[in-house]
Amino acid sequence: MRRRSFLAVAGWLATAALATLIGVAAIRWVGESIAGTPGGVLSQEEIERALSSPRPTVPGAGGPSSPAAGGTDGPPSPGAKGSTPAGARRAFATTGGSAVVECGPGGVRLVSWTPAPGYRVSDAEPGPDDDVEVAFAGPSGEFELKLRCVGLEPVSVEDDD
Repeated sequence: MRRRSFLAVAGWLATAALATLIGVAAIRWVGESIAGTPGGVLSQEEIERALSSPRPTVPGAGGPSSPAAGGTDGPPSPGAKGSTPAGARRAFATTGGSAVVECGPGGVRLVSWTPAPGYRVSDAEPGPDDDVEVAFAGPSGEFELKLRCVGLEPVSVEDDD
């Protein structure tokens, strides 16, 4: 009887260990195939390269699309059909969050903005306009980004309020 109990426990432990290893391997494989990178983490160079490359356009896309999932608090992206070419795109960051800005013929516009963990978007003026603003509020206070275009290059400016 004792030997039978020992074999049952050993068999159960071996099965549990094998099931755990298979589960971990499956999660890793699915995560890499979805994100395209191990763990879904991009390097600073990959982020800069992605932001500097032109946006892909979808033929026939005329209406707005929904913002990306994952907690971004940004506006929908306008469709690309018949639009004029975009100017420079650049990312800006504060303690409270980050924003991607683009200059174009209509002025500057916020492409997207994301609050840092523990922060929320307290105000956003996405443009296009002469200048755009996004404010993030959180435990360390409020952090605001005010941006405009100099030529076709987005730049951060001091808030004159």
